[in-house]
Amino acid sequence: MNLREKISTHKAEIGLVGLGYAGLPMGIEFALSGLTVHGIDTDKDKVRDLNHGRSHVQDVEDKVLQGVIDSGHFRAHSDYQVVSQLDCILICVPTPLRQTKDPDISYIMDAAQNIRRHLHKNMLIVLQSTTYPGTTEEVLMAEFQEEGFEIGIDLFLAFSPERVDPGNTTFNSKNTPKIVGGVTPACTEMAKLLYQQATDKVIPVSSAATAEMVKLLENTFRAVNIGLVNEITIMCDKLGVSVWEVIEAAATKPFGFMPFYPGPGLGGHCIPIDPLYLSWKLKMLNYNARFIELASEVNTQMPEYCIHRIVDVLNQNQKCVNGTRVLILGLSYKRDVSDVRESPALDIIRLLEDGGARVDYSDPYVPELDIDGTDKESVALSSDTVSEYDLVVVVTDHTEVDYPMIQESASLIFDTRDVFSKTHDNVVKL
Repeated sequence: MNLREKISTHKAEIGLVGLGYAGLPMGIEFALSGLTVHGIDTDKDKVRDLNHGRSHVQDVEDKVLQGVIDSGHFRAHSDYQVVSQLDCILICVPTPLRQTKDPDISYIMDAAQNIRRHLHKNMLIVLQSTTYPGTTEEVLMAEFQEEGFEIGIDLFLAFSPERVDPGNTTFNSKNTPKIVGGVTPACTEMAKLLYQQATDKVIPVSSAATAEMVKLLENTFRAVNIGLVNEITIMCDKLGVSVWEVIEAAATKPFGFMPFYPGPGLGGHCIPIDPLYLSWKLKMLNYNARFIELASEVNTQMPEYCIHRIVDVLNQNQKCVNGTRVLILGLSYKRDVSDVRESPALDIIRLLEDGGARVDYSDPYVPELDIDGTDKESVALSSDTVSEYDLVVVVTDHTEVDYPMIQESASLIFDTRDVFSKTHDNVVKL
């Protein structure tokens, strides 16, 4: 039976390297469709928990995970030995930036080298990790061709960007359209066939590089527009105008305008990082991606701008940062998730503590966290607790927080998310 027949009849065995927020949900969708899925992750504790039905990813419920385990369609592994029996492999490993702001693809390379040790004919390998255009063809193809395989005939290679939005209850791995681009047309068709087994809509593009660029455009679009509205926020402050009122009014235009909203900075793995992959790649081609660099500069400076505003707010209330008790509302990088990667809240806490403030946080999704070597626990919110602080700073607007109680109990609030839409004497907005 050839690979196409195996996929079409659900006889193919699927592997996912990397069982994080992108890899695990995709693997579960394949398992729910009736395909046998093998997850591979070097974190042995994570693998143990998954095999016992305990999910570490918010968007995958324990009962769903346990269901595909009980049906025999999912199992996690901590080594690559299982690759020798797989037909299709999806690489979903992290791709962070180095301190020099160039892409770190070492996780991709490590996965590729481990897969290569067990490589065999009639396999499909799809890279899902966000990276710069050209990675699939320039890095992965070169790695696998050294084994003597002919790409598009006895080994199929493609790129398909992950489009996961953690915490989104409307769009998930199944109903979000899947982009696929292969190294050859045959590779594209094979990848398309695979994803059609588990997702509602698959959109093929002409090449792997095109698919890689699609992902970067999506996140660059958001980063640049957020950078624009963050700069508009600073302008409005200088002009004595409410940026929130301006956006609300502008959004009434039924054409030619899409509202973006300011905030204390960008967080998560994607938006603050992905556009810089593209910027780095273009520097290699002697081109300066000016919009990307400027947006990154504006967005990166927003925590410091928030501190500047906080200092002004405290001064206007005859207080200074040194010795002030501050409560940060929301530690994660976005609403209703537990992910704190690149969260601006961490920068704001660090800057406040550098100024001598005593800072606590409250976040229902992050019960405890080590912040710069100090263990902190989330503060339980009550009117008595909130009233003990000199300042409450709303950084992440979780929906389950009792904001009316916060407004009534806090002596002073700095709101970076417009959770207090009405005017209150004790609330100052970004």
